[in-house]
Amino acid sequence: MNQKQISEKQISNKRTLLLSIYALVVIGCGIGLYQAESSQAEFTIKAAIQASTLDEDYTGLLAFKQYVEEHSEGRVQVQLFASGQFCGNVPECIGNLQKGVLEMFPTTAGGTGNFFAPAQVLDLPYAFSGDEQAECVMQGPIMDKMREQVLENGLQLRLMGVTNTGGWRNFATTETPIRSPADLQGVKIRTTPAKVQQELVKQLGANPTPVSWAELYTALATGVVDGSKNGIQDIIGAKLEEHLNYIVLDGHSYMAALWWFSEPQWQKLPEDIQLIIQQGFDKQRIAARDKVINGESESYALFEKAGGTVYRPTPEEKQAFIDGAAQMRQWFIDNYGSTWLEALDETVQSCR
Repeated sequence: MNQKQISEKQISNKRTLLLSIYALVVIGCGIGLYQAESSQAEFTIKAAIQASTLDEDYTGLLAFKQYVEEHSEGRVQVQLFASGQFCGNVPECIGNLQKGVLEMFPTTAGGTGNFFAPAQVLDLPYAFSGDEQAECVMQGPIMDKMREQVLENGLQLRLMGVTNTGGWRNFATTETPIRSPADLQGVKIRTTPAKVQQELVKQLGANPTPVSWAELYTALATGVVDGSKNGIQDIIGAKLEEHLNYIVLDGHSYMAALWWFSEPQWQKLPEDIQLIIQQGFDKQRIAARDKVINGESESYALFEKAGGTVYRPTPEEKQAFIDGAAQMRQWFIDNYGSTWLEALDETVQSCR
């Protein structure tokens, strides 16, 4: 290597070194700026979900985060935790809310029954005639009553509102097409541990089998259960169409996510920030709802493309399911009284 080559190599090495130093300085400044921006936030809201970042719950949270951070002008920082990253199960997450370690977390109506049993009234089958009525009920006076009662019970939880978390639950099976309650006789249907879901399956003649969501794919593959009761987007999202072959659109319940805020943390917030958070939740609700509605038809198409059959019951066939579950109202009264059922009926009537 001659002198000129050595000189050019030295220049090249110096240039590389300078670029590296510059990059480190830029990165360092960026980190410093981020930390500065983060440190400027007066309040931090940690929101956790068990679902993945592909779920409508996460889409809603993104809308919430954008609105709250923008309209609080940086006073509030929203941190999102998906796929159970913050807490591994519902009881743990609820406990974190009550202690003020976590600010926001959703539960289904059935899951809410673990700490506030009357909430299962929202899961009573065939209570709503369609999307608009269900959405109306979930924004209606029964939810205000539930918010007040949970606070009065000292559970340290504040109900922010309700979002659509998957549309409608339908019966889906691996081998047996379902056209009527008679087809459900003896079929092992996966449910959550919620009593209201298990009782519905019993009344329709099937065998309720509680299985965790994480284990459902394997349970279907190995025959532990013969079917499930889920929304179509949850089925596609978990690849359950690889085992489920039939869906009957009986629409027995609306998949609602009740969003809870830590009451200890809520009381630390000034009124103007509380208002921004509530407005942000309205944006969250709309974003989640729109994703469900816009993606539903595509998910059914994917199910059929995978070889599945979607059956749309006639009005007479739908009525047979309603009649088969007619004792669910009395079951609820026997276990939880009539007050909440009356509140549901009043809200449903007002939403007609």
